[in-house]
Amino acid sequence: MTSGSSRSKVKSERLSRILKNRWLYILLLPGLIYFLLFKYLPMWGIVIAFQNYQPFLGISGSDWVGFEHFERFFTDEKFWLLLRNTSFLAVLNIVFFFPLPIVIALMLNELRNEVYKRFLQTLIYVPHFVSWVVVVGVVYIFFSTEEGVVNQIAAQLGFEKINFLLSKSWFPVMVTAEVIWKETGWGTIIFLAALASVDVSLYESAKLDGAGRWKQMWHITLPGIRSTIIILFILRLGQFLDTSFEQIFLMVNAANREVGEVYDTYVYMTGIRQGQFSYSAAVGLFKSVVGLVLVLLANTLAKKFGEEGVY
Repeated sequence: MTSGSSRSKVKSERLSRILKNRWLYILLLPGLIYFLLFKYLPMWGIVIAFQNYQPFLGISGSDWVGFEHFERFFTDEKFWLLLRNTSFLAVLNIVFFFPLPIVIALMLNELRNEVYKRFLQTLIYVPHFVSWVVVVGVVYIFFSTEEGVVNQIAAQLGFEKINFLLSKSWFPVMVTAEVIWKETGWGTIIFLAALASVDVSLYESAKLDGAGRWKQMWHITLPGIRSTIIILFILRLGQFLDTSFEQIFLMVNAANREVGEVYDTYVYMTGIRQGQFSYSAAVGLFKSVVGLVLVLLANTLAKKFGEEGVY
C-alpha cells in the first residue's frame, strides 16, 4: 500500500511539473517532430545497404545480400582515393577552419564599442546565408585564367597566370578558403554565447592582480569556454568524412577530379545517376560508422582527462 501510494505521488508530481512547464514542452514539439521525421525515421532506409534494393519491389521485397556491397566497396580501387581526398579536406577544415571562430569570437569579445561590435558581427554572419552556387560563381569570376581579376592583376605585375580552377594542388586550398570565408562568422555564435557566461568578477580580480588583457584571455577566457570547445570538437569529428556536397560538386572538374572526388560526390554519382541505391547506401553507412567511432573515442578521451564530454 505504501509503495503504491508513493508511486502515485511521484506520478502526480511529475504530471504537475509537466503542466507547470507545458509551454516549454510545446516549444520543444517542432524540434522533436523535425528530428523524428527527418533524422530517425529515415534511418530505416539503412537496411537497403544489405539488400539488392529494387525500387519497384521495395524494402520488403528486395533480396538480402549481406555485406556484399561493403566487400565491393572496400576492394574497389577508388576506396583509398576517396578516403585520402575526404580525409585530407577534413583535416584541413579541422586545422585551419575550426580554430578561427574561436579566435574571431575572442577578438569580438575584446571590443568595448557595442555598436561597432554588432556591426562586425552582422558583417561576418552574412556569408553564411549566401548559397554555394553564388560562392563558387564568385570564385570563378575572381580566379578564372583569362578574365579572372586575380590573374589579371598578377599579369599586370609581371607574374605568370595560374590556372587555379584546374590545378590539383590549388583545389584543397580553394575549397578550405571558401569554407573559412562562408562559415567562420556563423561559427562564432556559440563561442560568443559561451563567453557571455564567463564570470565577470574573475576579470576584476585579475586586474587587481595586475593581469593584462592577454593574461586574462589566456587564464580566464579560454578556460571558461574550454568545455564548449571540446564538445564542439567532438561533434565536429562526427562529421569528419562529411564534406559540403554542393561546394565540392561545383568545384570538381575533369582536371582536378583525382584530388576532388569525395564520398559525397561518389554517392551521388553511383546512387542517383547510376541507380546503384544499395551500393551508395553502403558507402554512406560506412561514413556514418566512422563518424560514430570517432565521436565515441573522442568522448572517452575527453572524460579520461576530466572534461564533461558530449554524454
